[in-house]
Amino acid sequence: MECPACDSENIKKNGSIHNGRQKYSCKDCGRQFVENPQNKKIPKEIWDIVDRLPLEKIPIAGISRVTGISEPWLRKYVNQKYEDTPRESGITKKKAG
Repeated sequence: MECPACDSENIKKNGSIHNGRQKYSCKDCGRQFVENPQNKKIPKEIWDIVDRLPLEKIPIAGISRVTGISEPWLRKYVNQKYEDTPRESGITKKKAG
């Protein structure tokens, strides 16, 4: 078995996840993972909704309940979107006179 991040074979057992599957940790890069993960793909329509709902001042907990995306992951996603948004509008004031 190899680490999905750095391809190292220097891994150790690291407990289990909620359904009892074995969790592993890479001793080289620290990445935690499970063997053969069952990834849940979120459709593009849901991402479009997630991008619009914070603009309507809907709380993260509400967005999480509606979309089924976990709060910590959603908070990380929204914070990253906020950091990637440019802060300058490019509008300049006209000089008086």
